[in-house]
Amino acid sequence: MSQTRMTGVQLIAHGGPETLVLNRAIPIPIAGKGDVVIQVAAAGVNNTDINTRIGWYSKNDADPDDAAWNGKALQLPRIQGADVCGTIVAVGEGVNPKRISERVLVEPSLQVVDGRALETPQYFGSECDGGFAQFTKVASVHAHTIDSPLSDIELASFPCSYSTAENMLTRASVGQSDKVLITGASGGVGSAAIQLAKARGADVIAVTSPAKAETLRKLGASRTISRNENLVEALGSSSIDVVIDLVAGPTWPQLLEVLRPKGRYAVSGAIGGPLVELDVRTLYLKDLGLFGCTVLEPEVFGNLVSKIEFGAIQPLVAQTFPLEKIAEAQDVFLKKSHIGKIVLTIPQH
Repeated sequence: MSQTRMTGVQLIAHGGPETLVLNRAIPIPIAGKGDVVIQVAAAGVNNTDINTRIGWYSKNDADPDDAAWNGKALQLPRIQGADVCGTIVAVGEGVNPKRISERVLVEPSLQVVDGRALETPQYFGSECDGGFAQFTKVASVHAHTIDSPLSDIELASFPCSYSTAENMLTRASVGQSDKVLITGASGGVGSAAIQLAKARGADVIAVTSPAKAETLRKLGASRTISRNENLVEALGSSSIDVVIDLVAGPTWPQLLEVLRPKGRYAVSGAIGGPLVELDVRTLYLKDLGLFGCTVLEPEVFGNLVSKIEFGAIQPLVAQTFPLEKIAEAQDVFLKKSHIGKIVLTIPQH
């Protein structure tokens, strides 16, 4: 490539939208050993982007030095963006040059960075630069070729949300005979979990607002419950095989109450609040399995790509914005009035 500079959005500090700065002179990343450089076509907006920006991951409110996804200090400036669809334009040492021009999705949970295998995985767009720019770099093993008639915008709705959902279902061993309860079901991960659980043959119950209930039933939920309802009263104690939780918050004890003995609980979000009350007796007397889900199991992303290529799951794009409107896009995202994903389009020139 003759071009050496690119346009991107950099996070320059923890705080509000004003900490996201459009920079038209960022050096284009150079592929190291085992890397590919990707020209980004579209990139999705996620909770992780906002949580990292505001320092939500920090357990020290006075000094968010542990505000990165892995609990370490975030190196700024940082190009965020975990959801990427794009095209490989350059390869590093050890990568087959035939990969150039491949259309790819980036696996966001990174086991290999800068040519080395990591003991603790990094998150794309958090511990290393991501996709809110014209070009990005990632290890070749994490750039998955995709053969699909879907648009770049549609494909960019998949990587983070759908792999997170598929990972939760994998960890909780969701199968055909399971009754699955999904909280936060209208968001990107929640709506993905509905489709993916339905594809496994599970019976899906979604917790959402009444205004979004019909859309979620069309996605595959056999029943919806208002987030204001008491789950124990609505479903009955010990009635659910698996809970897929993205909310946590003050009503969290109800989620364990509705689980059957030997039920499984998987969590990958806490939009309702991270601190919950646990009666340990419920946990051990029911022989429950609790799964915290962040790092993807090795088979998850490849399985997801296969499901996309076979048309087993469908994209759900709520709205698109140009990259320079990222603050507006995140504002819409935070209002939670949408269903599915909000995606940024990246300028190509």
